[in-house]
Amino acid sequence: MRLYNSLSGTEEDFIPVKPNQISMYVCGPTVYNYIHIGNARPVVFFDVVKRYFTYLGYQVTYVSNITDVDDKIIEEAKKIHIDEKTLTETFTEAFKQDSLRLGSDLPDLMPKATNYIADMIFYINDLIEKGYAYHSGDTVYFRVQKIGSYGQLSKQVLENLNVGARIDVAQEKEAPFDFTLWKSTSEGISFDSPWGKGRPGWHTECAVMNHTIFNHKIDIHGGGSDLKFPHHENEVAQSCAHDNHELANFWMHVGRLNFGDTKMSKSLGNIILVKDLLDSYEYQSFRLLLLSHHYRQPINYTDDLMKQFDNEWQRIKRAMKQAFLDISVEKYQTIEMNEQALEQFRVHMDDDFNIANALSVIYDQLKAMNRSKEVKETARLYHTISLMLHLLGIKMDLMPLSEEQIDKYRAWQQARAEKRYTDADKIRMELVETGVL
Repeated sequence: MRLYNSLSGTEEDFIPVKPNQISMYVCGPTVYNYIHIGNARPVVFFDVVKRYFTYLGYQVTYVSNITDVDDKIIEEAKKIHIDEKTLTETFTEAFKQDSLRLGSDLPDLMPKATNYIADMIFYINDLIEKGYAYHSGDTVYFRVQKIGSYGQLSKQVLENLNVGARIDVAQEKEAPFDFTLWKSTSEGISFDSPWGKGRPGWHTECAVMNHTIFNHKIDIHGGGSDLKFPHHENEVAQSCAHDNHELANFWMHVGRLNFGDTKMSKSLGNIILVKDLLDSYEYQSFRLLLLSHHYRQPINYTDDLMKQFDNEWQRIKRAMKQAFLDISVEKYQTIEMNEQALEQFRVHMDDDFNIANALSVIYDQLKAMNRSKEVKETARLYHTISLMLHLLGIKMDLMPLSEEQIDKYRAWQQARAEKRYTDADKIRMELVETGVL
């Protein structure tokens, strides 16, 4: 298994920190609204990562946090006249439901930032005592210049850094690129601390939850490519300062899903909510769209592209459903696999999750299955394709046929063979109504 490591900028052999175990932390949503389809791309991709490593025999601990304290949450709660806790609980549940509707399993742990405030206060205090942080005005800042390797993840040179939207230029800062660990506030939710009532900085939330849950260097830290700087860079800095080691062996960043050729953004209004898309399309169609592009590359979403992959999914579904019928009618129950095809699939997945190429193996097996004239071969290919689709989180949900359904299907086939078209049409309608066809 080789993975592209954003930290080194190269593909590297993947060797877990602990034998047969994988620790993975992925930055989750800020829960103040429904997620859009751009937010869904990491949800789908890292679900596949967990599925595949589990298939290879690893014990995977997959953690994805919930940011439930943030300026955006406070603003939204004020706008719609609701308390922040009710807002975040509502959209945390909505996020879970959207994730499940996307065909993704929920992570093993989904820690909420507000449950780790005490840990954050201890963590920040440790950074102050070590000289990596300082209290100035009503804010605690991190001394970026004390981290000689700062910028290694995002490939930024400290002296050339532009002061971005998330880094406020404040007079009380020692340097303009120092970032906030804790800020005092009189607006919105706040917590007692040695530096006054306030709330933690976003970058500190993830660093502390990661440290508290795993308490060691983890295997994989993931998220969207837009989080590389400053969020992930600042996580790395805090971990190096607090724990004297890198936060993760591998950093994996998923490319953006753009609307046309423009970044998808709630503030711009050019978004499609996951819940709305899945009211019009089956989730499998959308997963195919996402997974048919390499995870590190951007995707320019269009309605035509969505329709293209919906047609692709319908073609796969018809072929699999027909094969399932043929196997059921013949009552062929032996489960065999095409090991050569599975090996080809694994080769592509082991190549930095080249899922687009792995899908080409599935399409080749579909073609062979459509040509198959023997139920044994049809079954072998069907079960092989089913496994590969399952590893991509694409499920068929086909129910076993009853004896009555099998008899009716045989009767339909016989009526067609004998050219009793009126009888055949009547039986076919019954099969369609019961979901067999």
